[in-house]
Order: sequence, then structure tokens, then C-alpha cells
Amino acid sequence: MTVSPQPSAPAGHGTLALTVQGGALTSGFFTPRVHVDGYPVPVAFGTTPIPLVPGRHRVDVHTWWLLRYGEATIEVDVAPGGVVPVFYAVPWHQFSPGSIGHIPQQRKGGRAVAVYFGCILALVVAIVCGLGLMAIAIS
Repeated sequence: MTVSPQPSAPAGHGTLALTVQGGALTSGFFTPRVHVDGYPVPVAFGTTPIPLVPGRHRVDVHTWWLLRYGEATIEVDVAPGGVVPVFYAVPWHQFSPGSIGHIPQQRKGGRAVAVYFGCILALVVAIVCGLGLMAIAIS
């Protein structure tokens, strides 16, 4: 994936191309919060180019809904005029960490959500079948 640096980036700077995967309907209604070297950076779902001075930078990302979750951290080396792609994926639930890396990421926690909904479905089926058997026994 190639992302061109913002024209407003000062000469000699590099660009962090941060892609927050998903959208408000698929990854939560709140945009993840990003800090680069401890400073907040406004981002949106999709790719946000962030101009940075050359060198090593720490990127911290998390999302929130009632509490902070989905924390993920990566350190990147930005070269003058270079573009460093970074991808962040919000987890499926609040008890898994976020996913971050230089290639598109898979969302963590999908199995736990599948097991949870599978148990609810099994409970509903058991109740419906139990009610059906009770109705047959009564008649």
C-alpha cells in the first residue's frame, strides 16, 4: 500500500500512514484515540497521514466505551521523506487487546464472541424445546 505524504509536511520529515480499520458501524461508534510519543493525534476511520520528524516514534492506540480497551502499541522508524504504514484493528469485545502492525490486522476476540452467542442460542433452543415438550406432555 502506498500513501503519499501530505503536502503540508515540512521538508525532511517522514509520514506515518495510520489506518484505523473498520468504521463506526463495524468497529464501534467511537473513533480510537491515538498518541504519538505521548501527544494526542486526531484520527478518523480510514487512513490518516501524520507528518513526523525522522527517527523512532512510539504509537499508542486505544478505543473506549465506558472504559478504555483495545490498547495496542508499536514503535516505528520514520526516514526523511519516507512513509511508514501502520494498521490498527479494534477488538471484538472489551476484554481483548487491539491489533497493530505494518500490514492489515485481524480483529482479536472473535472466538469468544462466537462462543457467547452460541451459548445464548443453545439456551433459547433448550427453552423452546422444553416448552414444546411440556405442551406435548400436558395435552
